[in-house]
Amino acid sequence: MKAASRKLIKLISGGDLGFIAVVLVSYISAIATAGYAPRAFTPFRLTLLVTAGLTYLIVGTYGFARCRRNRASKTAAVYFAIQIVLSVTIIYLLPSGAIFLITLPLAGQSVVLLTRRWVAAVCFVIFLMMVAPIWWRGGIVPALIVGMIFLAGMVFVVVFTQIAVNEREARAEVERLAAELSEANRKLREYASQVEELATARERNRLAREIHDSLGHYLTVVNVQIEAARAVIDDRHRALDVLRKAQSLTQEGLTEVRRSVAALRSPSTENRPLTEALAALVAECCAADIPAALIVDGEPRSLPPQVELTLYRAAQEGLTNVRKHARASHATVTLDYLGAESVRLVIEDDGVGGDTSNGGFGLLGVRERAQLLGGNVRVRASASRGFVLEVELPVSSS
Repeated sequence: MKAASRKLIKLISGGDLGFIAVVLVSYISAIATAGYAPRAFTPFRLTLLVTAGLTYLIVGTYGFARCRRNRASKTAAVYFAIQIVLSVTIIYLLPSGAIFLITLPLAGQSVVLLTRRWVAAVCFVIFLMMVAPIWWRGGIVPALIVGMIFLAGMVFVVVFTQIAVNEREARAEVERLAAELSEANRKLREYASQVEELATARERNRLAREIHDSLGHYLTVVNVQIEAARAVIDDRHRALDVLRKAQSLTQEGLTEVRRSVAALRSPSTENRPLTEALAALVAECCAADIPAALIVDGEPRSLPPQVELTLYRAAQEGLTNVRKHARASHATVTLDYLGAESVRLVIEDDGVGGDTSNGGFGLLGVRERAQLLGGNVRVRASASRGFVLEVELPVSSS
């Protein structure tokens, strides 16, 4: 019982409520009008009329719902054929003006189930069903009058139904687009998470380069100074001088570490020109008993901060390698401003060189920095010509 009640409520709450109401009102009005006619209903006629009406209602509700689910043209054709036959039967059994209203819901249902061409065909058949009996009994004038009134009502039903169908389709489209938008937002959140992870990984790599370039540089220089102090330990004055330099470099290294941790970047060239920062690196190399020189070609000009930082780190890495591995007697740092679209830095020494140009983590960091700015890194190493590190960066990079 409960299941049947739910089905009935679902049926009435759908689009069939209007169909049921129109048919019932048409029947009651037609029977009430026909009750005053000279001839009365016979029991058989009344039973047949009620049976046809109930069948018309059942097919019009359950049959129409099935047609909407199947969306098959053959099913829809069978449905309208049955309903039209039932309509003709009812109109024949109850020839009252009000009974013709039962055909109006068929016109609305045709809009939902059929294409426009077949909607026109169904509406034309319904119009003939209504006009033909009147024309047959009363002539063309009453048929035209009643036909125009009925045609206006049918056009209203078709147009109103089409508006409702368009509104339902538009709502379904909005719901579909909302679902797609929700899915797109979900994917966007996933992509944002991936981008955040990628940015974190890149920042870790950058910080690793910063630590290697700054802290590694100062530790290397301090180590060289301590070795020099041990070599001149008998000369107290020179040993103290070397140790003071080592202490000063240690303090500078600590400052670099604090800057890196605080700002995740080490603005080593901040508040001083690039040439001055490079001159300080060359002076550190000279203090480590490796003669070095800075050569500036062209007129120094302002460069983007990231370009200056990359060149500084490249020079820092190159001179650190000279002190650690080259066993060189001389090193040269050349800063070339002659190119209008780029700037070039060359660090070279006359040391032992090597058989490979791959380098370690430091050179890898230099390459990564240059690639991020659209630049190039070239390395040449040989036993007879020493080691050359060349970095070229576009001036327009930032």
